[in-house]
Amino acid sequence: MKCKTEAIVLRTVKYGEQKIIVDMFTRQCGRLSFAVQLPRSPHAKLKKQYFQPLTLLYIEADVRPQQQLQRISEVSLSTPLPSLLSNPSKLAIGLFICEFLYYALRDEQQNEPLFDYVQTSIVWLDGREHDFANFHLVFLMHLSRFLGFYPNLDDYQEGDIFDMRLAEFSRLTPVYRDFLRPEEAARIRLLMRMDFFSMHIFRLSHTDRNRIMELLIQYYRLHIPQFPELRSLPVLQELFQ
Repeated sequence: MKCKTEAIVLRTVKYGEQKIIVDMFTRQCGRLSFAVQLPRSPHAKLKKQYFQPLTLLYIEADVRPQQQLQRISEVSLSTPLPSLLSNPSKLAIGLFICEFLYYALRDEQQNEPLFDYVQTSIVWLDGREHDFANFHLVFLMHLSRFLGFYPNLDDYQEGDIFDMRLAEFSRLTPVYRDFLRPEEAARIRLLMRMDFFSMHIFRLSHTDRNRIMELLIQYYRLHIPQFPELRSLPVLQELFQ
């Protein structure tokens, strides 16, 4: 099946001298992996720089569901991201987001609202000059909405615990340990109130930001099986001290 679609590069792995394996999340076909033969000519259509993490592309591919690796016939840049690549803090956030999505979207089928959310978020980060220290926290919190486990805030009352398994606030403490006590449950509620345009209003310390990040990853691990340790996390935790 011929597929013309927008795509987001999640990971690139070298395979031999002139070949790479590229994992992408596409708007029309969901998560796909591609075997890409890199030509030696600098004038070739397929350029290595197209396949850097988080690059936004237009691709044309022959997608065959029974094959593990697909083939790309055409590729071009969708939206350049110059700031994301040149700003060290944005680059660290971007690499973390990329690694996180690689695992969170492993089996994701076509989901256009999810694709649009990720694409719009990346473009927003690239265009932001300052006040983006909480970006990754807000991004992960709202990403859970598209994956089916966004917390239920309807019945929240001050002093509630947060049941991480049921994704809801409650007065009742469960028998298992996967819950947050009221002080940390309030952090999740605070995070749910943020968006990209208002998050600079909410001042978080370096310690608070890293603690919220730990809680979010713990939350995702409860809802996504076999979610591994993230190699990019320690670098992210050193930012914005």
